[in-house]
Amino acid sequence: MKLKPTIVIITGLSGSGKTVALRALEDSGFFCVDNLPVTLINLFVSRLPKKDNIIKIGVGIDIREHAFLSSMNSALRLLKKKYRTEIVFLEAEKGVLVRRFKETRRPHPLSSGSANLDASIEKEKEMLLPLRREADRIIDTSSYTPHQLRHLITSLYSDTRKSNAMSLTFISFGYKFGVPQNIDLLFDVRFIPNPNFIPELKELRGIDTPVKRFIFEKPQTKQFIKKLKELLNFLIPLYIKEGKAYLTVGIGCTGGRHRSPAITEKIAALIEKHPVEISTVHRDL
Repeated sequence: MKLKPTIVIITGLSGSGKTVALRALEDSGFFCVDNLPVTLINLFVSRLPKKDNIIKIGVGIDIREHAFLSSMNSALRLLKKKYRTEIVFLEAEKGVLVRRFKETRRPHPLSSGSANLDASIEKEKEMLLPLRREADRIIDTSSYTPHQLRHLITSLYSDTRKSNAMSLTFISFGYKFGVPQNIDLLFDVRFIPNPNFIPELKELRGIDTPVKRFIFEKPQTKQFIKKLKELLNFLIPLYIKEGKAYLTVGIGCTGGRHRSPAITEKIAALIEKHPVEISTVHRDL
């Protein structure tokens, strides 16, 4: 029996990381094409050479295809009826988008001689709102480096990922840099004594043995790990039963350098053998 193609559409705000995400799909074994109008995706897939047996397709869509947005909904319904289609919408906070455009010195696609960057970003948000509503997954990339975004996309769509497995991502972060916007479960580990105040540990990281030894010898850490392990191993099968495809767990400390990376690595290793694909991201390490 011939498998139906899987189509992953990467879209979202300009400057949010769409190019990085599409390249990550390509690295994960997808046949990718950028700037293809939604209305032409079905025709494109039908014209792919049968002999090449291409069953994983990534498509990048951005505001440059705004002339086709009016007929987008019907085109998406057709795609989802014929193929396994997922829409990934990337976005970021306005301040982050502004900084990214200024750093790269690239003009916004909607910029004109009279329009400033803030106005262009707001206009794009409004224009892409219908597409955002159709998204299967919305990722806020404000706190992601390109490497971290690539890792996340690869963990979701790599060839090594089991098709029936839920994607479980653990993200360590520092509260002083902001809470990640795309997490489902959030745990604050700032109650654990901070290695940052220990001179010989300050410059080390949570993945270094001396820091881990300091953190995990604390009674409150041991009790927390035990309770968190029990909670997650209780929740994960229930999320799987409800058909949840992605679960992101955020673990935060003050700076994201010591406690949260150590806890993240530890708890990820203690998850039972559920049908999940586990990945870890240390945002602020």
